[in-house]
Parts: sequence; C-alpha cells; structure tokens
Amino acid sequence: MQEALAEARESAASGEVPIGAVLVHEGRILARAGNRTIRDCDPTAHAEIVALREAAKIFGNYRLVDTTLYVTIEPCSMCAGAMIQARVPRLVYGAAEPRGGAVQSCFEVLSHPELNHRVQVTSGVLASECSEVIQSFFAVRRQQTRQ
Repeated sequence: MQEALAEARESAASGEVPIGAVLVHEGRILARAGNRTIRDCDPTAHAEIVALREAAKIFGNYRLVDTTLYVTIEPCSMCAGAMIQARVPRLVYGAAEPRGGAVQSCFEVLSHPELNHRVQVTSGVLASECSEVIQSFFAVRRQQTRQ
C-alpha cells in the first residue's frame, strides 16, 4: 500500500485526484499508476484502469490471475467492473469512498450474486494515510477556489 500511496502523491503533485494503484503478481510489482484523467484527457484513466492495462500488456493476457490490486481509495463502479473482467482475484484498498465507492460503501459491484467471478476484498489498509492524501488535496483545491 505504501507504493500505491507514492503513486497517489505523484498524482496530486501533477494536479490529478490523488489515487494510486499497484498490481502485484507473485510478490513483485507488475504495474503501478496514479490517476491520469487530466493528463490523458481520458475519463477512464483512473489509477486502477491504467495499472490493469499495463499489466495486461506485460502478461500478454487480459486475465490477470494470481494478482492482487492495491488501491488507496475504494474503487468506483468502472474500476470494479474492470477488475471483474480482468479476473483479479484480490483487492486491497485503503480508505472507503462513501460518495461512489463500488465495493462496500455506495455499491457492492464485486459481490453481486450473479457474477461468475469473486474478488477477495481487504479494506482499511493504511486507511488514515490514504484518507489524508485525498483530503489534503481537496482542502488545498477548495482554498485555491476561494482566493
């Protein structure tokens, strides 16, 4: 999760919403990314999607079996759907996202009973650090808009 936090901090420094993702396979980092929606002019360039795309190219397969995705903030529905399509078996995330989290907070995409793929979820890992990064980012942004 520390590596995902580093990606989130880099995203913040670039003016992106600070969310970081790291995909691990057999104990080593396969792919890592921060949000790039502004930089890439791409609404789908969330950290999770960017990392999944990179990993699929490295794997030579869109199915990312035997991997764990570490994300600083609870994934949205798009990212949760991408994890299902990629057959990611495990998700570890830091802080909940009450306004759009699609794992446990707002929606429960990964645990829908009709799905043919299940994702093991561990939440709350370094939650306070993950929350702090995103809360600080938006506090600064709000202050800038007041000036």
